[in-house]
Amino acid sequence: MASVQIKEGTLQLEGEELFYRRTGPTEQPPRLSVLLLHGIRFSSETWVNLGTLDKLAEAGYQAVAIDLPGLGNSKEFTAPASVGDLAPDSFLMSVLEGLALGPVVIISPSLSGMYSLPFLFGHNGMVKGFIPVAPICTEKFSAEQYTSVQTPTLIVYGDEDKPMGVASFNNLRNLSNHKVHIMKGAQHACYLNNPEEWHHTVLEFLQSLS
Repeated sequence: MASVQIKEGTLQLEGEELFYRRTGPTEQPPRLSVLLLHGIRFSSETWVNLGTLDKLAEAGYQAVAIDLPGLGNSKEFTAPASVGDLAPDSFLMSVLEGLALGPVVIISPSLSGMYSLPFLFGHNGMVKGFIPVAPICTEKFSAEQYTSVQTPTLIVYGDEDKPMGVASFNNLRNLSNHKVHIMKGAQHACYLNNPEEWHHTVLEFLQSLS
């Protein structure tokens, strides 16, 4: 197989530049598109260093990792909401439209819940699958709102992530169509503790969607 190439670029949104990294299969159309978000101490580079972008492309998926507003290489981009508040769902819609992505699977750890959750509830048809990893803001939606979402969801968290992992799970488990994967001996950024287990779990879930 040809080596995976990760392309870097910026997306112009309302006169500001949002940084992204993009990769995909070299020889055939992608099976699905995956949008990777990140936590407050991380950036799209996390998914490069961990090998997640490579793994997704090798498995036939288009993968796009963005640097969220005010973080990483998007430091100058004005955040549409304060940390812990819900961002307007139009933000991720603009990202998908700007990158010509169409419906995606969203991987959403920690801080990025303030972006992914409003989008999940506001544009359900654009989310083919959802992989929340102890995201923030889960308490801002009711059990009834969660129950109304049919999107296939893989809830992932580390068993040592207390209280964040457990608290977010207690809300996310109200999603109608979910599976749960708890990573043993793992912290809040559980994917860092065992990348091999993380990649296997994510790819298995993606396979079930396509």
